[in-house]
Amino acid sequence: MSGAGVMTTNTQAATRATAEIPSIPCDAEGPVFREPWEAQAFAMAVTLHERGVFTWMEWAAALAAEIKRAQAGGDADTGETYYRHWLATLENLIAEKGVTTADALHRYRDAWDHAADRTPHGQPIELTPADFAHHT
Repeated sequence: MSGAGVMTTNTQAATRATAEIPSIPCDAEGPVFREPWEAQAFAMAVTLHERGVFTWMEWAAALAAEIKRAQAGGDADTGETYYRHWLATLENLIAEKGVTTADALHRYRDAWDHAADRTPHGQPIELTPADFAHHT
């Protein structure tokens, strides 16, 4: 999937991000994503950057550190896990910057897992207050 869907949210911001962070998988049209969640994680980082939560220099350093940790832990770095590192960096950086807490991130992750488990395949996943009751 090409990045065209994300590019519509803010073409200039996405273009700046790919210029500042050369490791972003791209083609001639811009960022390339294999799954919708990858595009969403990219868009969240671009939006938070635009809102001044972090600079691209901070982001690039945090992403490089995350990738290095993953490689030290056995990640073969084939490119297939790039956006998993992107998402981990996003979670770590927003907690570090005080945008949210690690506990809040875990609560929402658990709630989304519960919501996904109870949702029939092919149906949209809707998060409800009951999903938070299953937080472990």
